[in-house]
Amino acid sequence: MSTDSEGRRPVRLPANQPDRFYRGGAGIAALRGTAEREFGPEDWVASCTTLHGSPDLGLSVLPDGRLLRDAVAEHADNWLGATHLARFGTDPALLVKLLDAGQRLPVHCHPSNEFAAAHFDSRFGKTEAWLVVGATGPDAIVHIGFAEDVSAETVTDWVARQDSAAMLGALNPVTVRPGDTVFVPAGVPHAIGAGVFIVELQQPTDLSVTLEWKGFLDTEAGGHLGIGFETALGCVDRSGWGERLGTLVHHDEDTSAPLRDLFGEQSAGFFRAERVRGGAELAPSFAVLVALSGTGVLHTEHAGDVPVARGDTFVIPFTAGAATVSGDVVAVRCLPPG
Repeated sequence: MSTDSEGRRPVRLPANQPDRFYRGGAGIAALRGTAEREFGPEDWVASCTTLHGSPDLGLSVLPDGRLLRDAVAEHADNWLGATHLARFGTDPALLVKLLDAGQRLPVHCHPSNEFAAAHFDSRFGKTEAWLVVGATGPDAIVHIGFAEDVSAETVTDWVARQDSAAMLGALNPVTVRPGDTVFVPAGVPHAIGAGVFIVELQQPTDLSVTLEWKGFLDTEAGGHLGIGFETALGCVDRSGWGERLGTLVHHDEDTSAPLRDLFGEQSAGFFRAERVRGGAELAPSFAVLVALSGTGVLHTEHAGDVPVARGDTFVIPFTAGAATVSGDVVAVRCLPPG
């Protein structure tokens, strides 16, 4: 009999909530039926990625007790398939999180692939994207990209003085509601407001340059990841996004189609995501599935039928084959780069 580690069948995963520096997680607890934690705002789903500077925090554990990262490395053909292995080796090239902000996050941004390679010896930077699944209270706002071009000297001054009001005020505020999507290219400064609950897809790193570190992080070094702000601020996109927000933010246009691409071509080189309903037909792929509502069944080509219900998270191996979905379940299927 095969085990969960072998990558022959979809595996339902428990919540994986490493302690973070900000509050939140009520939405995760409600969705997944778990206990609420004050500093549990993130559930790292099917994670083979660690928190920056940690050897193991953030890694997902399979029900049989093995780290998913180790299982994927040992049975990579089953989990990932030959095409993925040829491009990325045994790295799934994807990190998925549930993120429920109980307070506003600080203004921060993430390095590009090139910056990460030069300064962190990492193949991956951290482009990311969000599907909003909950938005409550008066502060259900995301702040994304500078409204106008900002000089390097101005950004350096804001960070040196920790001028939170200036940094936040320079960004574009966007009120969001469930179903909205936001694409966040590497370098674009952003902050997520209290009351916003998202499914987040990102490249598989935990690299964040935190411009607004005071009051959030213990030390300034956490803000610049140990390379100094003089260097770290080189990753910031200082261009104005005020007239280009429509390329990043899309309000809900759900047509109730069985399968809908959520982020389009702009994200395909980093990750992909689909909203999945009953009637969807799914091609074989390593995938992370997050069920948002309803119940249904994932009918797989090689691994049989798998019941799926609201709050479930699954890691699905390539070797499970093609699949179809039945029932009234609504889920997000998260995929590596295309």
